[in-house]
Amino acid sequence: MGVALVTGSSRGLGRVIARRLARDGFAVAVNGLHDDADLKTAAEAILAEGGRAAAFAADVTDRRQTGDLVDAVTALLGPIGVLVLNATGPQPEAPLSKVDWPEHLAQLDFFVRSPVLLGHAVLPGMRARGHGRIVHIDSEVADRPPPGRSAYATAKSAQIGLVRAWARELAPDGITVNTVAPGFIPVERHAEVPEAEQEQYRASVPAGRLGTPDDVAAAVSFFASEEAGFITGQRLSVDGGRALG
Repeated sequence: MGVALVTGSSRGLGRVIARRLARDGFAVAVNGLHDDADLKTAAEAILAEGGRAAAFAADVTDRRQTGDLVDAVTALLGPIGVLVLNATGPQPEAPLSKVDWPEHLAQLDFFVRSPVLLGHAVLPGMRARGHGRIVHIDSEVADRPPPGRSAYATAKSAQIGLVRAWARELAPDGITVNTVAPGFIPVERHAEVPEAEQEQYRASVPAGRLGTPDDVAAAVSFFASEEAGFITGQRLSVDGGRALG
């Protein structure tokens, strides 16, 4: 099946996406910022299920580290055929009057700079092979930004623009570029979200439940598959119908 690099996959959504792609038959490069227990156990869990995986610590917002990451993955697992851009950093909430340009840059680093750096690193190989899958993870916040999330919502909107531009440019090379837009999907970093707040959100979902990381992983799995070879530039909402209003 080839090799998939999933950024930010030591925890949360990324970890479940990596596990799903391994079950699909990909050798998975699990990535996290630090060479810590989370990163190691994420890769070990895939190996325990009989999949192929290796752990790679790297800051995917750093030009040198992204290049070294792609080289290391290629040397150990093989050329990268699927790139899943999932890494994210802190998402502080603050009113507009408190959000300055550095706060915007911090969000753009993850959702625009990191994809650009990784794209530059993997695209020569994908183009040479005439095949590639790039899957971004954005957010419903780009459509319905709550108060206090202006920097995050702006960066996610920029990421969506990047997806569409790349899709048009890379289609002749056999490379598809799509994005998955999850609603609120509780993972480790949402442990402190009050139950009442989660219930309020659940009440707004036509499907009547909160989404799970496996729901998102299934969408990524499809975009990474051979069956999705004629689908590019698309944004798939995984939100139980909440985008319908």
